[in-house]
Amino acid sequence: MSRKRTIGQVINQLKQEFPDVTVSKLRFLESEGLVSPARSSSGYRVFAESDIDRIRYVLRQQRDHFLPLKVIKSKLTAWERGEEPTMSPASGAPPETYFATTGVQMSADEVARAAGVPVDLVGRLVEHGVLTPAETDHGPTFGEDDLAIARAAHRLVGHGLEARHLRSFRMAANRESDLFAQLTGPLLRHRSPANRRQAAEILADSAQAARELQDAMVRAQLRRLLEE
Repeated sequence: MSRKRTIGQVINQLKQEFPDVTVSKLRFLESEGLVSPARSSSGYRVFAESDIDRIRYVLRQQRDHFLPLKVIKSKLTAWERGEEPTMSPASGAPPETYFATTGVQMSADEVARAAGVPVDLVGRLVEHGVLTPAETDHGPTFGEDDLAIARAAHRLVGHGLEARHLRSFRMAANRESDLFAQLTGPLLRHRSPANRRQAAEILADSAQAARELQDAMVRAQLRRLLEE
């Protein structure tokens, strides 16, 4: 028979991943019908492993996806009835691949040479906030992501856009980053290795999914433009 746990033991088990979980929170989830622990002979709540897994799912949905309890409850009910698949969506490259970098640092001249772009374009991209170099004792330095930005910007400029037009891409990237930061804020505030790993996974997969979403939307609109 699987071990039954008291509400205090459940709190201790969940505390590392959910530092803010409390007895009141678990009682509230019970009152909302999201978990139904059994009762001991003396009337105390006792939680099976399946109850704890259910609580963990609810707390993750609240923390990572900001879903209201009503939506979470309907998802759980649908799964229990076999009306909705429990398969997780496919994910992109893992964070150690997505965020991998050599840590190289380059000057503006070195970025221009490596990207095959005019050095004055690098200056204009910095002026309009498209490139944001790090300030060091040796002056502004650029990394691998800046190199990729310079190369892509050069292609767009070659088609007739100007550096100032590309500022909208930076603004969109900032908004997107802020949105994803909201998903992982609670995790990053509690700096355990497990939380940071989970935050990295969420950020990497969200960013890759957003790229696919954006590409598909732009491609569909441009296809319609060509078909008019």
